[in-house]
Amino acid sequence: MTDFPAPQRPRPEARSRRSVPRFATLRAIAALILREMSTSYGRSPGGYLWAVLEPVAGIALLTAVFSIGFRSPALGISFAMFYATGMLPFIMFTDLTAKLSQSLNYSKQLLIYPRVTFVDAIAARFILNLMTQLLVSYAVLGGILLIFETRVVLDGVTIATSYGLAALLALGVGCFNSYMTVRFPVYQRIWSIAMRPLFLISCVFFLFDTIPEPYSNYLWFNPLVHVVGLMRRGFYPNYDAPYVSEPYVMTVSLIALVLGLTLLHRDHKALLEL
Repeated sequence: MTDFPAPQRPRPEARSRRSVPRFATLRAIAALILREMSTSYGRSPGGYLWAVLEPVAGIALLTAVFSIGFRSPALGISFAMFYATGMLPFIMFTDLTAKLSQSLNYSKQLLIYPRVTFVDAIAARFILNLMTQLLVSYAVLGGILLIFETRVVLDGVTIATSYGLAALLALGVGCFNSYMTVRFPVYQRIWSIAMRPLFLISCVFFLFDTIPEPYSNYLWFNPLVHVVGLMRRGFYPNYDAPYVSEPYVMTVSLIALVLGLTLLHRDHKALLEL
């Protein structure tokens, strides 16, 4: 009779590899989201609700103030709607960019663990703050539609495309800024100074079509001009916005994203020691 070899027990290394939890990245991102919600919003009365109500109240106040001074919007019959369609994508970009630029600093203590990567930290902040900005937009636009007579016709696909481009642009610029902010601390001050005139040159208060040449040629290279123009096309069916170039915004976003992720992948360990 032939003797069969006894089955071998798995080595400890194999058992340890098998015991690694599945979906570790998703679990890390979910844990980071819950951590940020508890640390950023859990200490104040109202918690996360204030993260939505505060920008909603600010936009509503600015809308009311500017509605008094500008009773005739460049599009439609409601200045509140015209202002909101420019302000909401702009705020989404600036808020996401600011939060993503601090991703490494905010989660630096957790990045020493091997299962938490810089991608997890960036993704967690991006998802949480994107959801917040979408809730803000829903509350502001829904309130304007209920209170004011706007006579707008919503194009859901175009509006979603505008928000998607704003989010993608913020993700790309935010990833690049997260590297630059840690590598060169003075970069944060330079960026905040450069962002101050951005509000005036992103066509929030006016239309791109009203800007004379050659200034309109220079302003066209601002990606937010395309995002805002696309958003207004989604609310005003008579506004074609022929200057809008979605491929241009995507190209700028992806270049910034690839450059930022490449730099972070190369130097993220050294950045944690700064």
